[in-house]
Amino acid sequence: MPAILGSLDTPQDVPPLLSVKDLRKEYATGRGKLVLFEGINFEVGRGELLALMGQSGAGKSTLLHILGALDRPSSGDVYCASTLLTSLSPKQSAEFRNREIGYVWQFHYLLPEFTAGENIALPLLARGESKKKALEEARHWLAEVGMADRSEHRAGELSGGEQQRVSLARALITKPQLLLADEPTGDLDNRTADAVFNLIERLHAGYGLTSILVTHNEALASRCGRVLRLERGRIEEMPPQRA
Repeated sequence: MPAILGSLDTPQDVPPLLSVKDLRKEYATGRGKLVLFEGINFEVGRGELLALMGQSGAGKSTLLHILGALDRPSSGDVYCASTLLTSLSPKQSAEFRNREIGYVWQFHYLLPEFTAGENIALPLLARGESKKKALEEARHWLAEVGMADRSEHRAGELSGGEQQRVSLARALITKPQLLLADEPTGDLDNRTADAVFNLIERLHAGYGLTSILVTHNEALASRCGRVLRLERGRIEEMPPQRA
């Protein structure tokens, strides 16, 4: 079995937040089984900011979905916050995601009929919080992402960068331990992408997050503490390349 990749900076007596063990994902096709990846082993220590890179079609998004309890592997195990994700029922997976994981997609997926504040409040409403409390917390997070004056604006009235800031606030309003971001700057111009990444860095540090970002942007990846590359069904750790 391949060695498990881990952070050299994580104290040995502190268990990792995320542990991936011998992960395999395959799909049935008309020509037999297609193995997307196999033998995936790595750990992510608490507080790490990690970039996941690889060519299109390598399986990065699928791997992120498995780490976020949105999909299941064909075999292998994923432990997050000492919970075996692969043992959870669909209902338990949804509850775990709402409690422990924040997810940011390349596309913001804001509901157009709701205001920015209402979109951010949705995860708390799904948890059963009162509308008043959820909207109060949403206003706090709007301020955190620099949009305190946009609470009543709908998605169509916001720029692409503003929409992604709202989606980031929505991901963090439940105070998760793990932030997963799938190409969060992929649809943005370079200047806006840099501003959004700066915000992710600030919130990552300020709220003690553990964060995994899928990105094709090597300049942004170089600003992360670690870089893993998924290629040809295998994963390897890349040497740090600071700008």
